[in-house]
Amino acid sequence: MNLNYIGLDEINGPLIFLDNVSNVGFEEMVEIKLSNGSTRYGRVVQIDGSKVAIQVFEGTHDMSLLNTKTKFTGHPVEMSLSKEILGRTFNGSGRPIDGLGEVFIDERRNINGHPLNPVARVYPRNYIQTGISSIDALTTLIRGQKLPIFSGSGMPHNELAVQIVKQAKIADGKGDNFCIVFAAMGVKNDVADYFRQSFEEAGVMHKVVMFLNLSNEPIIERTLTPRFALTAAEYLAYKHNMHVLVILTDITAYCEALREFSSSKGEIPGRKGFPGYLYSDLASLYERAGIVSTAKGSVTQIPILTMPNDDITHPVPDLTGYITEGQIVLSRELNQVGIFPPVGVLPSLSRLMKDGIGDGYTREDHSSIANQLFASYATVQDARSLASVIGEDELSPIDRLYIEFGKLFEKYFINQGFESNRSMIDTLELGWDLVSTLPKEELHRIDEKYIEKHYNHLRAVERFHIVSKPIISELNGDFDYE
Repeated sequence: MNLNYIGLDEINGPLIFLDNVSNVGFEEMVEIKLSNGSTRYGRVVQIDGSKVAIQVFEGTHDMSLLNTKTKFTGHPVEMSLSKEILGRTFNGSGRPIDGLGEVFIDERRNINGHPLNPVARVYPRNYIQTGISSIDALTTLIRGQKLPIFSGSGMPHNELAVQIVKQAKIADGKGDNFCIVFAAMGVKNDVADYFRQSFEEAGVMHKVVMFLNLSNEPIIERTLTPRFALTAAEYLAYKHNMHVLVILTDITAYCEALREFSSSKGEIPGRKGFPGYLYSDLASLYERAGIVSTAKGSVTQIPILTMPNDDITHPVPDLTGYITEGQIVLSRELNQVGIFPPVGVLPSLSRLMKDGIGDGYTREDHSSIANQLFASYATVQDARSLASVIGEDELSPIDRLYIEFGKLFEKYFINQGFESNRSMIDTLELGWDLVSTLPKEELHRIDEKYIEKHYNHLRAVERFHIVSKPIISELNGDFDYE
């Protein structure tokens, strides 16, 4: 039997407190009726004997200590689900805001998810193509992986997120079993409108489930938004066997909402004021990515987070790096010179990449060309550092050649623009043309059989319009620019 409790003992920020309460559970859903007749919702977040703390989703403004009625529903926070959620837009609490009415309910699911048997997990294989060369070739996104994007204030991570939504697809099949769940937390109205308009103009809204939590909405709703999004993703992946890509932006806004909520509960703060359980809370989100043996679908995550002051040791990127399988780091230096997407190649990596590329997935030479591009670009940074000390004119011929390679790599490979959608084969061929501007003797990371098959210096010269002669007679062989 559900009892109605009249009156509150205390109101503190987004929390209300009741005493002399019995038979309630942690995370239980609560209906709250105000004296003006309106209804709000909340959940139990703390139980201390007969005293409970309730987190109010819509905030506690205009609430009265005397006339507020509280009803415990006996079940946790749930989301109404069916395959009709595809193409729909919801607020941070999982309610439709696109004017198309309520969703036809197939089932309701607890937004906290259900524990997955570790034995049932399948090791991630195969890849998701984003159409972005710096990601597809060097930090390949594998199905079932969690691969965050580390950005900074003022960086074009929103544009990159839109480009991924527009271009992402799986390698096999017609794409009818691929969809995207997009959740934005703490964004301004103009950014939310940008996401909506971009997806509609690109004609991809039919395969997107969108959750929007605005910056002027309650912080409590912000802490629920990623859980609603992941619940929708798990439903589509494990019940309808779809491959789901989940994009969460901005995780830093989520963590700051969690910090504010933790402070209102009077909890002891940890590093930079964040709660001590921030690691386990983030893990409860990130670990909901994966593949299970009982379904043909998969859940892949791209959490996007902004690093305050570009500090990668900040608690949010630091803890995220421990939980996830790599990261894509956006470079402010590349962004300042107009390169888009400004992916910093050297600090970025995908730990599962090796198991989802190569023969049978992308192409047999993928791993070799990716390693060579990475190694060559690392040498470019060394040459640039040396040039800043002694001057470029004093560099050896091979160092000057690497300087030229770095310029071509950034201009043609990284800087592909917002509208460019490259296939995996186009990306790999571009990579081969770039390394073909170097002498064969410098290609230490590639097997000789691949060099004989794909290396083509003359094609590279023609493609990149190389007319200078940075190589002097000090270099062995007949390698020269014509």
